[in-house]
Amino acid sequence: MTVPSDPYRSQGHAPRTGPDPMGPEAVTDTAASPAGQALQESARRHMWLHFTRMSSYHNNDIPVIVRGEGQYVFDQNGKRYLDGLSGLFVSQIGHGRLEVAEAGARQAAELAYFPLWSYAHPRAVDLAERLANLAPGDLNRVFFTTSGSEAVESAWKLAKQYFKTIGEPARYKVLSREIAYHGTSMGALAITGLPGIKEPFEPLPPGGVRVPNTNFYRAPGFVADDETAFGLWAADEIERAILREGPESVAAVFLEPVQNSGGCFPPPPGYFARVREICDRYGVLLVSDEVICAFGRLGYYFGAQRYGYQPDIITFAKGVTSGYAPLGGMLVRDKLMEPFSAGTATFLHGVTFAGHPVSCAVALANLDVFEKEDLLGNVRANEATFRATLEKLNDLPIVGDVRGDGYFYGIELVKDKATRETFNDEESERLLRGFLSQALFDAGLVCRADDRGDPVIQLSPPLTCGPEHFTEIEQILRSVLTQAWSQL
Repeated sequence: MTVPSDPYRSQGHAPRTGPDPMGPEAVTDTAASPAGQALQESARRHMWLHFTRMSSYHNNDIPVIVRGEGQYVFDQNGKRYLDGLSGLFVSQIGHGRLEVAEAGARQAAELAYFPLWSYAHPRAVDLAERLANLAPGDLNRVFFTTSGSEAVESAWKLAKQYFKTIGEPARYKVLSREIAYHGTSMGALAITGLPGIKEPFEPLPPGGVRVPNTNFYRAPGFVADDETAFGLWAADEIERAILREGPESVAAVFLEPVQNSGGCFPPPPGYFARVREICDRYGVLLVSDEVICAFGRLGYYFGAQRYGYQPDIITFAKGVTSGYAPLGGMLVRDKLMEPFSAGTATFLHGVTFAGHPVSCAVALANLDVFEKEDLLGNVRANEATFRATLEKLNDLPIVGDVRGDGYFYGIELVKDKATRETFNDEESERLLRGFLSQALFDAGLVCRADDRGDPVIQLSPPLTCGPEHFTEIEQILRSVLTQAWSQL
């Protein structure tokens, strides 16, 4: 497994880092107009892009996306791109929805802001009730944040304070999976299983413990031929970790329904049922981190519903508003609220813009679109076609594995299809940053070429997409991957 020096890029477009090491150097100024040149100069002078090697843009244009329409976005030069990553796993309903934008504008005119610190406002109340009604089981309390990292951070803080409040103060540790991503704030980063993005900020809060992920393509040899056995082994490793750490010290297990980082690892059969049993056996909370997987990405409002397990907490963000305004939060079971419902007990945590009135109004309008257009039904009706279309790429020598569920897929790239040999660090750098990221973007596809684990291409298109968009994705990938292989 490669561990590159820059293991995470949040953009679908990873910039070229200099002369293309897999082909001739070609750096052109696409922003030819005076206004375009001024925008580029201003961006280079003042913008600090997230998870980005800023030196890459000293002599190259920064991609500037100016407009979105349906499943597509357009750059400052008018070029169209299929948004194969939904921005960043966000734009569930697609771009340019006037009814959602107008809902936000109406709310801003009525009540632009008021905090949820000892107060409420109607849109937050309405949204909390709606989310509780959509969630599985007795997840009846909603604590709002503004982002997924904040939601994960809030869940860990709640777990810690909950156990202190009920007389188990030694429970503070959290288990999460290898190379799993759970956020960038200091607490969420301690839960994240990616060494490369943690090291610059150490020491982190103590308590993060790693367990195996569910990448069946890279399963240990003794379970490599039996997916069910592999899943039960991976779940049982959680129990072994709890016992090693001491059950009295473990507060929670944080798991995504489909793990994003590393390239879309779905749960094997029986995995979550066993995890739920283990958590119940040792009194550990099960947190379903659904910042990506919730709101239709897997064909259900929540990934836990697809795989049939009951979380104690669900963290969410991204798709709750389809990106039309920032919003996140956690859904919490009634038992976790009970200690805070009497006397002077207070959950000592809050966020200024959490449950913002405009964001809540946007989220309600977004969910209206889900219902009106049956987007969950669209995903379930078309996911088999999406999978089959992507699996056509298996005839390419560079494609090792196509995996995922719903509208959420990863394509793992290999050097040797027969042995599943992956690329070393230098090869991965040349392949992903040196060629694929730029070439896919130039070909009109926004996606992610990622090497936080083994090299993968990740896809997460808007839930409004259909077979014609899948075909467009496959054709672009086929052309670019064929070119990449020829230049290796």
